[in-house]
Amino acid sequence: MKNFIIKVLVTGGVIFGISYLLPSLISVTDFQTAVLIALVLALVNAVIRPLVLIITLPVNVLSLGLFTFIVNALMLYIAANIIGSGFHIRGFWQAIVAALLISVVSTWLSSRLDDK
Repeated sequence: MKNFIIKVLVTGGVIFGISYLLPSLISVTDFQTAVLIALVLALVNAVIRPLVLIITLPVNVLSLGLFTFIVNALMLYIAANIIGSGFHIRGFWQAIVAALLISVVSTWLSSRLDDK
């Protein structure tokens, strides 16, 4: 449970940092909203993402896994629609770049925290 809370806070920080440093991708009103987005994104990734990956498995195999970027962007869009106000994605390509940055930076920071 402690690791889950830490990872949600790290992901929230990453989302807030990306919205601050790259406002052309996503916009978040405050840190609390970023943490809420991270929590909703974790739930969406746990419940909806496996089903979508199974359904899109043939396309994912044909694209050698690159379609996963589209699925990640879709999960970010779903989280944005659940949150509503306070979180805005500028467009489709911005969602792909934001999802890529969120996953890479969150994974790197979480691995750094797990090492200690």
